[in-house]
Amino acid sequence: MSLSLFLLLSLVFPAWAGSLAIVLSDRGGSYADYSAAFEEALIGTSWTVTAKLQADTLSPSATQADLIVTVGSEALRRVLGQADNPPIIATLLPRQSYEKIVSEFRRPGRTTAIYLDQPAARQAAFVNHLLPGQKRVGMLVSQETKSLMAHYRQAFASAGLVLDSEDSDSDSALLPALNALLGRVNALIALPDISIYQRNNIKPILITTFRYQRPVIGYSPAFVNAGALAALYSTPAQIARQTVDLIMAHGTNLSAPTGPSQFAIAINSNVAQSLGLKIPDEASLRRAMMNDREAR
Repeated sequence: MSLSLFLLLSLVFPAWAGSLAIVLSDRGGSYADYSAAFEEALIGTSWTVTAKLQADTLSPSATQADLIVTVGSEALRRVLGQADNPPIIATLLPRQSYEKIVSEFRRPGRTTAIYLDQPAARQAAFVNHLLPGQKRVGMLVSQETKSLMAHYRQAFASAGLVLDSEDSDSDSALLPALNALLGRVNALIALPDISIYQRNNIKPILITTFRYQRPVIGYSPAFVNAGALAALYSTPAQIARQTVDLIMAHGTNLSAPTGPSQFAIAINSNVAQSLGLKIPDEASLRRAMMNDREAR
């Protein structure tokens, strides 16, 4: 390699290096999947993991690293509760949770995030490929997600869709809001809004939508297993690899929070059959999405 080419590549790909601490909200499940994929993606880089900790057993070793990666909401909350920290990349949490936690500690300049929330344009493209011809879709929103509606409406309108919404700020308002919304739309899109989609609410939401013969598009495989028609989501491994890419590109110079760059699809064929819908298989949907510029 010539010296001039080496210098050019050095400018394009900065040689960031340093130590990392990973703080997990819990030991198993998606957190363990993320941790394994993250450490695998780091192999061959100049970054090393010097501490891997649970949120409930946080120690000073985390603050001695050049950069902290938190996995899940509880890990971010515990780390921000420390007196002083190096820069933080928060992962595997909804945008709603990230913004709420950061606002509590008033230290946004030292943190960034990779949200679980799919980009609005990608969501709209998914609806068009999954349910062609179904142009009216709805969302339930809480006080904390209501501010996102203008952005979502614009993205959906650009894709030829009409996005309707109903406010649901309490358990008592949930089913009345849902009933009102389902009478006006062809499908319900669920955002990862922890104020609405709590464990105890999922079943009544799915029962109500099925009574209206309206499909639900969720945000996780668990939602699909529970009875949603489909989900557009990102796996822990995908977000872990994106985190490593972010670190390699920017090091401790934190970039703005962002959504996931990669995605996966889950389909419940039994629900599709029950609703009388002919849905493309997951592989066909993914190919169509990958060819759709708006879905990237």
